[in-house]
Amino acid sequence: MFKSIYATIAGLKMFYLAFFLFFLAFGVPIVYVMLLAPGIDLAMHGQTRFFAMLIQRWVSGIDSFPLMALPFFILAGDFMSAGGVTIRMVRFAESLIGHLRAGLAHVCVLASVMLAGGSGSAVADASALGSMLIPAMNKLKYPAGFSAAVVSAAGILAPIIPPSGLMIMYAFIQNVSVAAMFAGGIIPGLLMAGAMMAVIALKARTGIFPPPKPRAPLTEVWASFRQAILPMGTPIILLGGILGGIMTPTEAAGIAAAYALLLGLFYTKEIKFADLPRLFSGAAFASAKILLLVGAAVAFASVVSLRQTPQMMGAFLVSITDDPLLLFFIINLFLLGVGCIMDAGPTILILAPILAPVMTSVGVDPVHFAVVMVINLTIGLITPPMGLVLFVTAGISRLGIDVITRNIIGLFLANVGVVFLITYFPQLVLWLPTVTGIYTP
Repeated sequence: MFKSIYATIAGLKMFYLAFFLFFLAFGVPIVYVMLLAPGIDLAMHGQTRFFAMLIQRWVSGIDSFPLMALPFFILAGDFMSAGGVTIRMVRFAESLIGHLRAGLAHVCVLASVMLAGGSGSAVADASALGSMLIPAMNKLKYPAGFSAAVVSAAGILAPIIPPSGLMIMYAFIQNVSVAAMFAGGIIPGLLMAGAMMAVIALKARTGIFPPPKPRAPLTEVWASFRQAILPMGTPIILLGGILGGIMTPTEAAGIAAAYALLLGLFYTKEIKFADLPRLFSGAAFASAKILLLVGAAVAFASVVSLRQTPQMMGAFLVSITDDPLLLFFIINLFLLGVGCIMDAGPTILILAPILAPVMTSVGVDPVHFAVVMVINLTIGLITPPMGLVLFVTAGISRLGIDVITRNIIGLFLANVGVVFLITYFPQLVLWLPTVTGIYTP
């Protein structure tokens, strides 16, 4: 058996893949794996002259103007979290829909939609909302595990509703328009939010929940809106600037970060000047980790291309079926499975250069596939055993992963349903980029 596997790998000249899986299984950090595996592959093929190319691609992969948006998005998200934006969004959402049955669960989803337009991080949103809403729902005797499940599922809206660090990484690796991907993620993100709220409403009819609160008077709605209107300016700046063609994503991210900082310093006054070194250094370290990973992925992709892996993978998949709809179905299942065992960012950097050419070769629009792939892998953040968001909410709620997983099944299936909906109705992704003039399919 092992001889046949070795013969297959050797025949396809894909030693880098074998070493990649080997190092990954032993827990080697992914950034080192993506440099070691192709480096050893080059040495085994006697192509040590390409070592310089590997290092050059690593460095040049980081030296990119579009990638400068990532540190600014991270900084904007940190400023929003530290500036008390979360609590204002939650209060406004509660004044609108808190009177519904299982109202706080609905509030969690709506607040996630509002916060997604600023942070772009599922872990950050789940942490911010979870620390507020999980104790509140537990105090009102919501079913055990349900509150943590809702926070987890709602958190994945952050990388889907723009801005999105995952979309920026994909766009850079595959040379796809960031603005088109941002616009393409809005409708799917809202559909996912609606699907989750439908599941919550169904659960509220069949489960034991506290009685709903009275509807908030208009004076309370207006007061909470006034507190939230300026913080909501961050996503308006981002989306309005990018979709309106006024600013590039990098410029919009920089302006949004400055706006969020000014809000925290002078409007909410929850950010102190003494906090700035900690906030800037935290964003710098987080950005450095991501950018080093992106650079390593560019180096890895160069060896993938050198070994003609995309062409071989394309030939293999097309040998199964050349029907784009069936092929898309198979790849969706594959990505959902991969999302269970790998984090979304590294998976995009590794698999996008392999899968995207295959799908475009059978007539799938590159922006359509890009958005579907990002959403597929984002759902992996709430699937065990590697779901990072599950670990965050488990820590906040002090519940086991198994308890949260049992409660999240309905929300997970709702999100998967949206994935297949946008797969077979591509206009749900492409309509907004097209109508705004950002993209022409």
